[in-house]
Amino acid sequence: MIGRGITNSRSNYDVACQVVREEALIRTRFTLTHQAIAGDPALAQVEKAFLSSLQLNFRRRQHLDQLQGLREALQAAADDPRHSSYRQELNAVVESILNAMVERAGLHFSELAVRKSDFFRDLATADYMQLAEQYSDPRGITFDMLCGLFDAAILIVENATTQGSFETQLRGALEPTLASAAPAVQDKASRLREVVEATCHANIIEAGTVGTGYGRQRLPFPKEQIRSEILCHGLGAHAMFPGTRTLLDIGGQDTKAIQVDADGLVVSFQMNDRCAAGCGRYLGYIADEMNLGLHELGPLALQSDRQVKINSTCTVFAGAELRERLALGQQREDILAGLHRAIIMRAMSLLARSGGISNEFTFTGGVARNPAAVKALRELVQENYGDRTLNISADSIYTGALGAALFARQGAQANA
Repeated sequence: MIGRGITNSRSNYDVACQVVREEALIRTRFTLTHQAIAGDPALAQVEKAFLSSLQLNFRRRQHLDQLQGLREALQAAADDPRHSSYRQELNAVVESILNAMVERAGLHFSELAVRKSDFFRDLATADYMQLAEQYSDPRGITFDMLCGLFDAAILIVENATTQGSFETQLRGALEPTLASAAPAVQDKASRLREVVEATCHANIIEAGTVGTGYGRQRLPFPKEQIRSEILCHGLGAHAMFPGTRTLLDIGGQDTKAIQVDADGLVVSFQMNDRCAAGCGRYLGYIADEMNLGLHELGPLALQSDRQVKINSTCTVFAGAELRERLALGQQREDILAGLHRAIIMRAMSLLARSGGISNEFTFTGGVARNPAAVKALRELVQENYGDRTLNISADSIYTGALGAALFARQGAQANA
């Protein structure tokens, strides 16, 4: 894959598809830039330092543009007539929070930064909630008031496509990159500008397209260009790990247990297709209830000393059970540890019904990036099946997309 895009947007499918398509094209252009620089003998020595800094500055520029969108949405929410009696004070607090978030953008995208998430929503939520606690006043602008504004504003930002054009953002990142670069890079500045401009305007042709996932029926593709996510995850996992025979995918809206053959073709599967219990959306709901970023749940659960037994992973009742356990004095990390184990227990039931766990076993989907979920899975697999090779790719969230891309390539080759 030379270009890929993903979003944790909770907006409609049409917006989500547009966002990830734009991101995939951005990644593609960065890959073309990398290939052009690597293929130029005069630039080979500066390739790594220049591209790394350019991409960080580009992501920082993107983040700042999205923060501007968030600022406008928050200001619009604060101007609601319901806040008229304290509008000026509310706007002042929101402005202070946003200014602090802008300052933090440089920290998120510095050379030494270790971001817990690449998603704007996660970073913005964590920053905003922390700053809202700092700037709120129980006797004036309360924390709950600020949270209410954010909940309304982030939906608006999510339902908008990328703020600013790629060309504008890239040019905005290029000059700071060259200005702060080492002398060896600055000596090549003219040639580097030429390469970046060329790839920025490169004509990208889509040779083939395959749609998969929940929104696939809404895509304007012929039927032969539509594949189920079951088939795509099976083929994608096989491409990543050819020895894969059992696959567990926990995504945003469902959990799939899949058995594949030596060619990556699906031979059996089980899927919880009735609700989102125990999936990414459930974890997102828990994160919202706890005023945490989704990326913070797993690390916090790993701090647990005493795991709490969770009775249900039903999204509808999650908030009530969570509040009840917190009221009983149980610690957040202990509740989260039990919650992650309950999610994986539900997945183990699907795996058993699909045919058990063979060697090799591959875990995919967004939840595969959650360290507490991975820990619970390793423990339960060991308890129930003994030693198994568990594969988790750093690109696990792209497994289904990779399978779809492979189907698209097969189609393009067949029609060539």
